[in-house]
Amino acid sequence: MFDLGGQGEWLATLNSLVFPLIVIFCAYLVRGIAGFGSALIAVPLLALSIPLTIVVPMVVFLDYLGSASHGVSDKHSIVWADIWPLLPFSLLGVMLSLYVMESINPQILSMCLGAFIIVFAIYQLLPLKFGKASNRAAAPAGLLGGFVGTLFGTGGPFYVIYLNLRKLDKTEFRATFAAIFLIDGAMRLGGYAIKGFYNLETFIYILAALPVCGAGMFIGGKIHTALSRDAFVRIISVLLLGSGAALLYKA
Repeated sequence: MFDLGGQGEWLATLNSLVFPLIVIFCAYLVRGIAGFGSALIAVPLLALSIPLTIVVPMVVFLDYLGSASHGVSDKHSIVWADIWPLLPFSLLGVMLSLYVMESINPQILSMCLGAFIIVFAIYQLLPLKFGKASNRAAAPAGLLGGFVGTLFGTGGPFYVIYLNLRKLDKTEFRATFAAIFLIDGAMRLGGYAIKGFYNLETFIYILAALPVCGAGMFIGGKIHTALSRDAFVRIISVLLLGSGAALLYKA
């Protein structure tokens, strides 16, 4: 005979995993189709049911594995002159963020994430255009990329804005952004490990998420869609508005 109390706890645990695994599958399905957006989708939705101190290290780990597995194509097109100025500011942002993660109330962190997601979604929906900027823009881009990326797992937009301001061509942009992500991601992963965020509970979530993440990216990579990248951005932005509002409501 089964212990009904123990069975009830097991079913409750299983149910608590269903929503996160669905979110992870959908986030990495989108990444497989569009090549971006996994952290922006996964982090705010997962934060509705899992603490950010688990969600962010987990998603950064999954994203890093996905990016590292693909490597950096067109290595000769990496514009290192635009990367070097970023790195010290990115490292400073990572260090500041690790301090904030340990010292600020988790509810406040959730509210800040919700607000950031809403502001970023609105920014993506606006038809903004900028001229070329000097590489001095690396200071705010690196600081914000490292800080927000470590805090919320979503620092990529600041690096995208920076590289857009530097007016790189398509091949240079793709190769340079991939190199930045691998370097910045390594700094974040190292920071999480030093601060002890990769504990047993986090690794259990990661192990449960890995096959779902891989399945989402594999299926997404096989899907061919007529939607343009701009259309994907608009769809994701609307989703982000909803998830950001839900986070603020919960907090």
